[in-house]
Amino acid sequence: MEYATIKELVSLAAAAETSIWQIVLQVEAEEEEVTESDVRKSMLTNLEVMKEAVDYGRQNNIQTGGGLVGDEALKLEKYFASTSEAEQNNIYNKIITYALATAEVNAGMGKIVAGPTAGASGIVPAVVLSIGEYNNLSDQKLVEALFTAAGLGYVVSKKATLAGAAGGCQAECGVGAAMAAGAAVELRGGSPQMAADAFAMALKNLLGLVCDPVAGLVEVPCVKRNAFAAAHAYTASTMALAGIESVIPADEVIMAMTEIGDQMPTCLKETSRGGLAVTPTALKIKADLQ
Repeated sequence: MEYATIKELVSLAAAAETSIWQIVLQVEAEEEEVTESDVRKSMLTNLEVMKEAVDYGRQNNIQTGGGLVGDEALKLEKYFASTSEAEQNNIYNKIITYALATAEVNAGMGKIVAGPTAGASGIVPAVVLSIGEYNNLSDQKLVEALFTAAGLGYVVSKKATLAGAAGGCQAECGVGAAMAAGAAVELRGGSPQMAADAFAMALKNLLGLVCDPVAGLVEVPCVKRNAFAAAHAYTASTMALAGIESVIPADEVIMAMTEIGDQMPTCLKETSRGGLAVTPTALKIKADLQ
């Protein structure tokens, strides 16, 4: 069994009357020539790393190379602690806090799961863990959601790119949001096709997102961008669960992302020679760090 497109992945799941995660798990076990139990254990390890990063980022003022970020998640934790119980339990608030926490751990050279990349590592954990906590789901359910995210990201890695240096941040935070959106749909009881629609809607609305890190560091705007992309992913999943479909199929959105990345100027693809990276404040920050 194999798949090379989102359409094929959805078709395999539909034909077997199962979920995307089960197809991804089966294919992974076949390719690695190991048992499905072994693959599950490996993904469970990833889940534990995600949890640890979120917990650390929420509780500590992280020291980063440029010192431009490091306490955003901590500030949100303190802010929500002073608000109503309803505000504290709002799933969007959890999502943005968890995304910032993980992205800051990455900026501080801490241990994270680079899914799809280190710079976009806060998005999938934020969405999956928040939904899990909000609905009191088991770790096995969260592992299944991660397989869905992995399968969707795998298609992009084969058909396009996951590198900001090649495709801009649409290929990092954009794809991260799309992966998280698809995973969120299945985690919330949606169908494989709904997951594909959520993936497409999340990615197509982040098309053209440039990669313009200030002073060449994965801090600004990268960390906060993770939070926005994670909230975007959850929104896309809700729309798909409501029956809203993407007019442009997921595979065609990936194709469009590739074309946009090819047309994007080099100065907007991780070179720090365009966008926010060349604003007066950014150039002063760069000079001060040298």
